[in-house]
Amino acid sequence: MTPTNRFTRVALAGLLIGVGACDYDIQNPNSPTVIGENPTPSQVAAAVTGILIATRTDAADWALDGGIFGREAYRFDPSDPRFAQEMMQGPLDPGSRAFGGDHWAEPYTAIRSANDLLAVIGTASGLTAEQQSAVTGFVHTMQAYNFTIILSSHTQDQIPVDVGTSASADPAPFVTNAAAWDHVIALLDGAASGLQGATFPFSLPAGFTGFNTPATFLQFNRALRARVAVYRGDYTGALTYLAESFLDPAAPLDRGVYLDFGTGAGDLNNPLAIDPQTGENFGHPSLRTQAQLQTDGVSLDRRFLTKLVARPPRSAGTTNTTPPQLLSSDLGWVRYPSPSSPIPIIKNEELILLRAEANIGSNNLGPVVPDIDLVRTASGGLPAYSGPVDQSSLLAELLYNKRYSLMFEGGHSWVDYRRYGLTSTLAGFDRPGPPPDVIFSTLPIPTAELQPRE
Repeated sequence: MTPTNRFTRVALAGLLIGVGACDYDIQNPNSPTVIGENPTPSQVAAAVTGILIATRTDAADWALDGGIFGREAYRFDPSDPRFAQEMMQGPLDPGSRAFGGDHWAEPYTAIRSANDLLAVIGTASGLTAEQQSAVTGFVHTMQAYNFTIILSSHTQDQIPVDVGTSASADPAPFVTNAAAWDHVIALLDGAASGLQGATFPFSLPAGFTGFNTPATFLQFNRALRARVAVYRGDYTGALTYLAESFLDPAAPLDRGVYLDFGTGAGDLNNPLAIDPQTGENFGHPSLRTQAQLQTDGVSLDRRFLTKLVARPPRSAGTTNTTPPQLLSSDLGWVRYPSPSSPIPIIKNEELILLRAEANIGSNNLGPVVPDIDLVRTASGGLPAYSGPVDQSSLLAELLYNKRYSLMFEGGHSWVDYRRYGLTSTLAGFDRPGPPPDVIFSTLPIPTAELQPRE
């Protein structure tokens, strides 16, 4: 029996008509209006805001869950032991949208919301053809980004891509993982050709500062394309796309595109901004033990010191075994110090490391150390790299720097170490069991998505 995607039968919120597009203020989140034929410029702007709202819905959860799977984080929640049991030991429950079945509905909501806008943008008589094309380029880029979240968290060959716009349409078939990545590439490349003109016919929130025109947004699009190329092992292509992105060794390492959060009426606080001394989120102890030393020979990697702090230790797990099966940590997160702290989509620091990774993959090792050293010294406060310059040694150093530069930002360690078959190197401090802790290779497809056609 061929599985099908029942998500397309559910009318989910995403496009918010009458909402200002320069921020995330939500006027009526419970009764959103789907955009209709010949939308006005203000309706198009509101639809864009809706897509961004839907996109950020999963951002903090993906950073936390990806951090747990990639052994960057723990969550010790007395009211819900599944964070320390199901997510660390399994089995992952595909019937639970909050755990095993997670990171599916939220990005598909954004994708379907985007399709609603795409279906009518060509009828928007209040926009020029150039503006319509720019909107399409923006929307396709955001769809591609949401597909990468689904594909990064679900590695089976069962991903629907043609999710349509109608809640009453037949569910979309699943396609192979490779075909789904090809779809992402087609979205990004098609978007790049459409990002023309001087301005967008909408405003973007602060997280897109510097990338809020078609020309600068194209650099963001190319940055995502480079990340996808590295994930797919297309290292030559990755170097081309990086040259077209906003990669700039002279620019601040944190320059990039971010999803905003806020404390205003109708806005959403960043849920990762919790008290580092009393909250439920903890840093994984391996981040301390594996951190390299700064140039003073004493202080740990600056990225560790600026993102984590010492806190009273806490444990979670099973106490009725001999010995007790417990996880423990005395590290609290300060990566997101404020409820308004944004979460990165992609930033200059990652692009520099992606270039190093692409050159390692191409066995073009000469440019690798300078890129790694730029991040090591400027971001980590570490001395210049002095180890072996063979592929395997440089890859290990590259993965270390990606781990510390991108920790708690969206499952990067889980995705990166899994791609290279190295997740076992992250398993320090895991419980031997029974049952033993497991670093899962994928989330299961939600149960509801595997029901047969009616």
